[in-house]
Amino acid sequence: MTAQLQALPTTAGTWVVSDDRTHVEFSVGNLGRVAHGSVACSWGEVELDPGGTPLRARAELDLTSLDTGVARRDADLRKPWLLDIDRHPVMRWSADRFAPAADGGWTADGVLSVRGTSATLAITGRAEATEPDGRWVRVRATGTLDRAAVGVRAPSFVIGRMVTVVIDAWLTRR
Repeated sequence: MTAQLQALPTTAGTWVVSDDRTHVEFSVGNLGRVAHGSVACSWGEVELDPGGTPLRARAELDLTSLDTGVARRDADLRKPWLLDIDRHPVMRWSADRFAPAADGGWTADGVLSVRGTSATLAITGRAEATEPDGRWVRVRATGTLDRAAVGVRAPSFVIGRMVTVVIDAWLTRR
């Protein structure tokens, strides 16, 4: 049995990612089709002011957990000319600027650091629900990354240039 979720405003303080409930997925064109994959969020936090406005957000993704469902593709993504996972196993994202979004959520203007380089990555999301006891809040967010901006080079017919990122994060107060 699952608890019914209800939309509630979040409260001030630091909220941290629950790594067992949080999912980060991505999709990108691959040889004329769409490839889907996932990567684990090993750490993350969002700091809110007393009015519930985000002040800061940080996350780290464990690239060694990358899974597209195709072992050969996963092995290729580890290579130096793509994600160079052996030398750079962690992807980091941080944001200190937030603007209200049309759906009542927020757009976070952040910076993504991967494979020794950084690029801007805006993420738009909102707190959707919390468990009745208020200990957990669910945040869903999306963003689009230009892979060339972080140095991932490949012909666009092989790997699409734009990568869609979808985040389903469960947070609890620190």
